[in-house]
Amino acid sequence: MATIRDVAREAGVSVATVSRVLNDSGPVRDSTRTRVRDVARRLHFSPNTTARSLSTRQTKTLGVLLPDVYGEFFSEIMRGIDQQAQQRGFHVLLSGAHNRPGEVEAAVHAMRGRVDGLILMAAELDLEVLERSLPERVPAVLINADHDASRFDTINIDNYGGAAAMTAHLLELGHRGISMIGGSARNRDASERQRGFIDTLQRAGITPRPEWLVAGDFTEASGYAAAETLLTAEKRPTAIFAANDSMAVGVLSAVRNAGLRVPEDVAVVGFDDVPIAKYVNPALTTVRVAISALGACAAERLFETIRAQNRHHRKHELQPTELVIRGSCGASLFSPIPQE
Repeated sequence: MATIRDVAREAGVSVATVSRVLNDSGPVRDSTRTRVRDVARRLHFSPNTTARSLSTRQTKTLGVLLPDVYGEFFSEIMRGIDQQAQQRGFHVLLSGAHNRPGEVEAAVHAMRGRVDGLILMAAELDLEVLERSLPERVPAVLINADHDASRFDTINIDNYGGAAAMTAHLLELGHRGISMIGGSARNRDASERQRGFIDTLQRAGITPRPEWLVAGDFTEASGYAAAETLLTAEKRPTAIFAANDSMAVGVLSAVRNAGLRVPEDVAVVGFDDVPIAKYVNPALTTVRVAISALGACAAERLFETIRAQNRHHRKHELQPTELVIRGSCGASLFSPIPQE
């Protein structure tokens, strides 16, 4: 097996130069850098990452902790993170917490010493648990964290504003019987979306019907089950707002199976704008979150935090959302709003 000394000898440079090239840790001429990398590839030289992390105090790895690893939303988040990591020569270590007690602590403990920093999607994350599990010197960026997460850099989606805009759109189309399928009471995204929905109805002088506020869990199956309940109720809503697109897809299926039409009988809208949303039939009206860009932004923020050695002023960013009008809300039946 080739060693770093073999690479140095073949390339006609010092061991220190080879180390600088492979670690991107110092100034080296472009021609020398190319020659060293060509020799390393030809000799199939693989750096000892453990030794390198001891010498550079870097693992060149980012840790990512998500509530789940299933579904388009999380795959899009990871795509954004991974693209940024690859550009910097970093790898990604991924774990799912699945919102189970002790899972966050266990995942964080498993990553300690193996990553240079952490990205955590924190919609249901207990901040006390995180602060207890994570040493202060470890850089971390939280996505969709509680407002009290002052110790960490945070990037949040404008869940409230997006839900308020979608509810206002349904009201403009003439709907007054609007239902919402929400998420877990502990999920910050879900609670903010429901708050935006309820506040907008109340500003319009409409009191939300308790039986039309149905809990889901952000899966297609829960959207389907919730829609079955709503569609068989004594008074059926004219529009169903699912708090994410996965549940909205389940709602579309339930409406069809009930022998009803979307949007003629029931309008259906979602939140997130996952890639499949534009390909279902009818295409889903939704609130667009730039999901991949959200992941990329979190990774870029983490690199800044790592460079600052976690000694920096914490940043708290609110990412905007955008209303995307497609066929499932029936806008073309009621108004001249252009379709996407």
